[in-house]
Amino acid sequence: MQITHLVTHSGGFHADELLSSVILTRLFPDAQLVRSRDPEWIAPARTRIIYDVGQQYDPAQGVFDHHQRPTPQRPDGQPFSSFGLVWNRFGRDYLAALGLPAGDIDAVHAQFDERFVLPIDLMDNGAVDPGSAGPLLARLTLPVLLESLKPVFDDPDPNADDRAFAAALPIARAFVESNLNREAAKVRAAGIVADAIRAAGDGKVMELPRGMPFRPAIEEAGADHLLFVVHPRDTDWALTGIRIGENTFEQRADLPKAWAGLTDKALEAASGVEGAKFCHNGRFLAIARSREAALRMAALAVDEAGADTARVQAQV
Repeated sequence: MQITHLVTHSGGFHADELLSSVILTRLFPDAQLVRSRDPEWIAPARTRIIYDVGQQYDPAQGVFDHHQRPTPQRPDGQPFSSFGLVWNRFGRDYLAALGLPAGDIDAVHAQFDERFVLPIDLMDNGAVDPGSAGPLLARLTLPVLLESLKPVFDDPDPNADDRAFAAALPIARAFVESNLNREAAKVRAAGIVADAIRAAGDGKVMELPRGMPFRPAIEEAGADHLLFVVHPRDTDWALTGIRIGENTFEQRADLPKAWAGLTDKALEAASGVEGAKFCHNGRFLAIARSREAALRMAALAVDEAGADTARVQAQV
C-alpha cells in the first residue's frame, strides 16, 4: 500500500500528534503531511494515515485517534494518546528504519514505550499532571516544552499554527531519536556489563573496558554486592559510584569524605595514592592518572564503605 498523505488535525498542536508525525514522516518520507479537520480529509482511505483526529481507532483503516469513547487503552488499563497508538503499530518499523539490529528491536521498543511514550500518553489524557514533576520542573517537561513552540494567541498570520508545527517537528525528532539512541546504547551495553559482573565475582569493584550505561544491567543481574565501577577515559581512569535508582543521586556507597573536592597533590596526600587526580565534591566520581591508581582508590573506597557500615551497625 502506497501512503500518499499523513493527516492530523489543524489548529493548535500537542506533543502526541507532533511526536506521531516524527515516526510517520520517517517511515513515509514521500507522503504529504496535511493538517485539517475537513471531513473529506479525515475520512479513511487506503492511501492515508489519520492520527489524533477521526474519532476512531482502527489500524486496519489507518486511523489512530484516542478522543472517542471508549478511549483506547493499554493492556494494563492506562490510556493511549495518538502517539502511543502510532508507536504500538509502527514503532518496530521505525526502529528498523533507524538501522537497529533486529535482535535489539523488541527490547528498545519496550523500553522507549515505558520511559518516553507512556508519559506522553498519560499527560495528554490528563492522567498525569505536569505539576507532578514539581513546581520548578513542571514547565520543563517535554510535552510542555513542545507546546511552548505554538504561536502566541495574537499572531496575525493565518498560517501561524502550520508554520509553528513545521518548525517544531525537527525539534521533536531530535528528542525522539536522541532518546532512542540512549535506549539502544543501554541494550548494547548490557552484554558487556554482564561479562564484567561475572569477571568481578564476589568483589565490590567492577571494571569496564570503557564508559557506558551500567546501572540497569547491574540491577537486572541482582549484583547488589557491587559498590564501585572503574573504567578508562581518553587519557585517564574514572572511579564512579553506583546510584541506587534512576531518579536519585544517592549512591550505594560514597567515596571517602576526606577526598571530597580535592585535586592532584592534595588528593594524593589525602588518599595516599600516587596518581590520584580529582574527586568530585559530591563523592560520586574520582579520576586517576592510571588503571593501577584507580583500582587502588577503589579498594580504599571499599574499605571505608565497609568501616562506615560497621560503625552504623554498632550504633544500632
